[in-house]
Amino acid sequence: MNIVQLLQTCLRSIMRNRMRSLLTSLGIIIGVGSVIIMVAVGQGTQQAIEARITAMGTNLLQITPMRNMNRSGGQVYMRANAFTKADIQKLKNESSYATAISGVVQSNSANVVGGENNTQVTVYGVEPGYIIARNWQVQYGSFFDDDDCRLRNRLAVLGQTTAKNLFGDVNSAIGQQIRISTTYFTIIGILEIKGAGFGGTDMGDVVMIPLDTAMTRINNTRNINMIVMSVVSKDYMNAAQKETDMILRESRKLAENTPSDFNIMNQAEMIDMAASTTQILTTLLAAIAGVSLLVGGIGIMNIMLVSVTERTREIGIRMAIGGRKRDILFQFLTESVILSLMGGIIGIGLAVLICRVLAVVKIPTSINPLIVAVSAIFAALVGVVFGYYPAKKAAALYPIDALRYE
Repeated sequence: MNIVQLLQTCLRSIMRNRMRSLLTSLGIIIGVGSVIIMVAVGQGTQQAIEARITAMGTNLLQITPMRNMNRSGGQVYMRANAFTKADIQKLKNESSYATAISGVVQSNSANVVGGENNTQVTVYGVEPGYIIARNWQVQYGSFFDDDDCRLRNRLAVLGQTTAKNLFGDVNSAIGQQIRISTTYFTIIGILEIKGAGFGGTDMGDVVMIPLDTAMTRINNTRNINMIVMSVVSKDYMNAAQKETDMILRESRKLAENTPSDFNIMNQAEMIDMAASTTQILTTLLAAIAGVSLLVGGIGIMNIMLVSVTERTREIGIRMAIGGRKRDILFQFLTESVILSLMGGIIGIGLAVLICRVLAVVKIPTSINPLIVAVSAIFAALVGVVFGYYPAKKAAALYPIDALRYE
């Protein structure tokens, strides 16, 4: 029996019981579809997390003061070892890997009044290097410069969400005044849209003002909450982190054996940690979904055994007119593989459709062609493995006993 005859015979047998064949393939359909969907959701989530971390800045180091626990009158409170302008200046003078450095003073949920509206936003006191480190662009107008920081000018750059909330129209905000606390600021720029940041916060709901202005006119403090630094290349992230630690320890006059009183968060490490976590979860979900492939294989074996029993007389007739055991074996094995592959193809189609639907409802997915190919191959292997025993049983029948079977 040649390949064409073999395929025609198998397809004729499968189409003779369409509904049973479809139900037999259902386990494979669910298994293949589930594996592809789980992996697609996992990889889509990983890409979304990495994109949000990357949106925080390019090759970014974030340095924050470490909080110490002190006791006073039986009570425990936290004291932050804040940075100073001297720390930042020394870092700017001596860092050999930095492309941009900025101190940050942050005021959360500050009440900002503009036009006839007011809104609660995060106000950042920053230096010009901040938008370089955070990979941000000014879409309209301009950003303040070093002289504006030194002279403590009352200038502001708004995110687009804040501009719309206060003035209704982004373009009309340039040149307008806003009030933060009791101080008025002139709007000189509007930032580009960056969407949601890490944690789902709206990155457009911000106001940026010069660092020195924020320290003296808004926060009334000499303390700086954070330092952000952009490294020249991701290949130098670890070297830059070690150098930054050394410079700041020297600036803060820390003894050699004492631990640093600040933390340095490496963006590359954050991305690697997020990637490894989501990869573990994706693998676990795919493994759980893969169990249904085994269940589908058992279903195929069960139906093929039933088929051998139902077609015992047919097998006897084929053997009586010259059919070889090898032909019978290949016929039933091919039927099993076709059923399994048919389920795999339908499962792939359903998985692609469901991923499209998930994308519409804002659930990130990313279909990996390699996973699709592996799922199809695995479906075929399931057909071979679970179809071999029924095929061998059919081939092992004696022609006389098969012809006598009723």
